[in-house]
Amino acid sequence: MSKINRFEDILAWQKARELTSDLYKVMECGKFQKDFTLKNQMLGAALSIMLNIAEGFGRRTNKEFVNFLGYAHGSTAEVQSALYVALDQKYYDLDKFNSFYEKCDEVSKLIMGFMKYLENN
Repeated sequence: MSKINRFEDILAWQKARELTSDLYKVMECGKFQKDFTLKNQMLGAALSIMLNIAEGFGRRTNKEFVNFLGYAHGSTAEVQSALYVALDQKYYDLDKFNSFYEKCDEVSKLIMGFMKYLENN
């Protein structure tokens, strides 16, 4: 693994940033605009992924970093669960749902892999 000098170097953070940006775009229009509860919950969870990765990076030990990565991983699952609510409300089609769900899976796998790396080093 190459040296990580800033949290922006972490691939999981980069992919979480893309996910968050994509969620913001899809929520700018259509039925999502009026569902403030779901919109705020989903965006909050997506932001939490990025923010917890960054905060964990800023901590002093790998143990603390791993804890924050665990929070980020949980937030990824929260986004995935909220995706089902949006699908059930027909805020987007199945293709869009699958695209977002797969992005969450990718972020989740990156976080888990990074957690294992930190736990072993």
